[in-house]
Amino acid sequence: MPKLRRLLRLGLVLLLLGGVMGVSALAVLYWIIAPNLPAVETLRDVRLQVPLSVYSTDGRLLAQFGETRRYPVAIEQVPPLVKQAFIATEDARFYEHPGVEWRGVLRAVWLLATTSDRRVPGGSTITQQVAKQFFLSPEYSYTRKLTEMFLALRMERELTKDEILGLYLNKSFFGNRAYGVAAAAEFYYGKTLDQLSLEEAAMLATIPKFPSSGNPVVNPKRAMIRRNYVLDRMQEVGFVSAEQAAAAKAQPDRAHPHEPPIELDAPWVAEMARQDAIARFGEQAMVDGYRVWTTLDSRAQEAANRATRASLLEYDRRHGWRGVEGHVELPSPDDPTRWPALLQPYRAIAGLLPALVVETSEQGALLALADGQTIDLPLERIKWARPYLSENSRGPAPASPAALLGRGDVVRVARDGEGEWQLAQIPKAQAALVALDSDSGALRAMVGGFSYALNKFNRATQAQRQPGSSFKPFVYAAAFERGFTPASIVLDAPVVFNDTGAGQSWQPSNDNERFSGPMRLREAMVSSRNLVSIRLIDAIGVGYARRYVQNFGFPPESLPEAPSLALGAGSAPPLAMARGYATFANGGFLIEPHFIERIEDRDGQPVFEAAPLRACQRCPERLAAEAGPDGAATIDGFDLGNGGSPVVDAEPSDHAPLLAPRAIDERTAYLIRSLLRDVTRRGTGSLAGRELKRADIGGKTGTTNDYRDGWFSGFGGPLAVTAWMGMDDFSSLGDREFAMRTALPIWIEFMRTALEGVDAQPEYMPEGIATAMVDPDSGRLAGAGVTGAIAEIFKIEDLRRLEARGTEAAQEDEKEAFDIF
Repeated sequence: MPKLRRLLRLGLVLLLLGGVMGVSALAVLYWIIAPNLPAVETLRDVRLQVPLSVYSTDGRLLAQFGETRRYPVAIEQVPPLVKQAFIATEDARFYEHPGVEWRGVLRAVWLLATTSDRRVPGGSTITQQVAKQFFLSPEYSYTRKLTEMFLALRMERELTKDEILGLYLNKSFFGNRAYGVAAAAEFYYGKTLDQLSLEEAAMLATIPKFPSSGNPVVNPKRAMIRRNYVLDRMQEVGFVSAEQAAAAKAQPDRAHPHEPPIELDAPWVAEMARQDAIARFGEQAMVDGYRVWTTLDSRAQEAANRATRASLLEYDRRHGWRGVEGHVELPSPDDPTRWPALLQPYRAIAGLLPALVVETSEQGALLALADGQTIDLPLERIKWARPYLSENSRGPAPASPAALLGRGDVVRVARDGEGEWQLAQIPKAQAALVALDSDSGALRAMVGGFSYALNKFNRATQAQRQPGSSFKPFVYAAAFERGFTPASIVLDAPVVFNDTGAGQSWQPSNDNERFSGPMRLREAMVSSRNLVSIRLIDAIGVGYARRYVQNFGFPPESLPEAPSLALGAGSAPPLAMARGYATFANGGFLIEPHFIERIEDRDGQPVFEAAPLRACQRCPERLAAEAGPDGAATIDGFDLGNGGSPVVDAEPSDHAPLLAPRAIDERTAYLIRSLLRDVTRRGTGSLAGRELKRADIGGKTGTTNDYRDGWFSGFGGPLAVTAWMGMDDFSSLGDREFAMRTALPIWIEFMRTALEGVDAQPEYMPEGIATAMVDPDSGRLAGAGVTGAIAEIFKIEDLRRLEARGTEAAQEDEKEAFDIF
């Protein structure tokens, strides 16, 4: 018995000695490691990586950029059910231990001592996992494990349990670029945290253990086993009842990928916003959670998408069927379940879905779609597909679908306006549209081509194309500054320019090769007479016209110093044309196009807010700024008449608008608007007038040589809008493809929606404008009792000059000034 006591005493002493040595060893290790431990209090201000988000002005998501998908949430926003699922599976005593679960540590030590394994389960609390996620590398070593434990103990002293759990739920990786439980809920179930069911919360709790190989999308069978284990654990620790756990386990899992809910299709603007954010904030913009609010109006943008795509498809149908997109070998015997897999290499593009031809007959064709459904295409929905021979010729209409399509062919289909499926193809031509707020320059809609997925080139901002006759209003505006009026007579007749230096000559002509002789400038604009524009620019001087046109924002290098400038021989993207027409619409002011309204940080605090220069034609600040001593002003040597004086420098009030600089005389802008409204009433753009039935619209068509480009630029309501169509390789759109068939329908369909419910803009006649009766044939002022006289508008000084000269003098002046060849 004494021997037994001695052994027990010895064992107790050894145990105590071992404990003291263990504690001493831990103390020594802490003394060695502690100085190198990071400051855990920084976790209170940790900045998790959050993607860059881009929105329309009315809050619809355009895009998210960044390698990670994360939406940090406060722990108070996480439902108890979700927290309990993670605690049950990862750390059931989370709210009880001091950061290290000593029972788990001892169990891990015992396994290390009694087995040959170097890595054993157990011992890592949620606090330790947070320490590893934020401060440590993924290497496996005893030193790293001890460092993790010491960090966990320190974290528990500095942070609350809820703060630690919140860091864990927001930091953990859930596979498929989803970081944090909120992003995981969206990706796998398309839900917010408060919408998750018990079984879905349990499934999410399984993923951090094996985020890449065990998530329910990659390995659903393994994930289901893990989900049911989590439900059992939740029952064991008392978070749910046995009945709740059983009901949840009986539910199938419905996880599948849910990409961020892009709510507005505006990829070109989204990319512009991404580039702008990087320019402002560096590459960190992609991970710092900035939210960019653009100036896009979602209704206008959707209208722009529909209009450009519909017009391109319509143009494409006019020019014939270019053949099937691909061909695959169908299995034999036929197996409809394999059809969708055969379409996997083909993706939907701008509403055009890939379809597999599985059967053809004399009456129709049976097509299979990637989602497993089949559709019937009767002959009448295929008849448009006459074989393409060239841009100017097509073959005969197909007699039957079998003559056009074969089993195994891959084609495109799309729904028409009535919801019926139609045979389609990816258009060969391209189109662009830009809509600006003519007062502020805010971009309301932009389309850079048929499909961003096919080609990221932004034709709205980057394509340098000849604007053709849509450039004529700028030349007319220059002429109105030189004393020409809408009633001035200019000869529409052939003319030849001889270039003796190059030994060549240039003989411009009208589109229809017809000539009308002497005609008023208003009628020349309405019917788009090229020869009148050529004579006009020659009369005022090409150099003068070129300098004047730069007031609309066109860079000098884009404007050739040649008579062909009058026909739009320079180059400009649609954005520049819309900006120029905005000057006419807003009363003569040069606005700066902009597309970002504001930028917020991840906390919703603004870090940038746009302060655009506004035309603000009728606001008190503008009226005060333009109230000069003599009521006149000049810009770059151009007389602005009575339209106003230069903008004066003044300290604006908190709510006063920043005023855009005056570009042209207000009265000149008024005269051009009057002419452009006539174009849409009875000229080359009359289809717009008939379709839209608005008094405040105006614009000008433009068709370039060999029908390479079709343009329509104009204004209506608060918008200045340019539409363009052409080929990327500058080849012809085809004979007779005038702008009224290509670009004008885009403009009309866009405006139909964009201006719906918008009151017509009132037209104010500026001071210094007067109305007089003129002879429509001679353009001279009509005396009393003259039959057939019509009303015309003039700048007051031009009218007085004509009145002072008298009929005879005016006749001689007309002859001298306008009979220039």
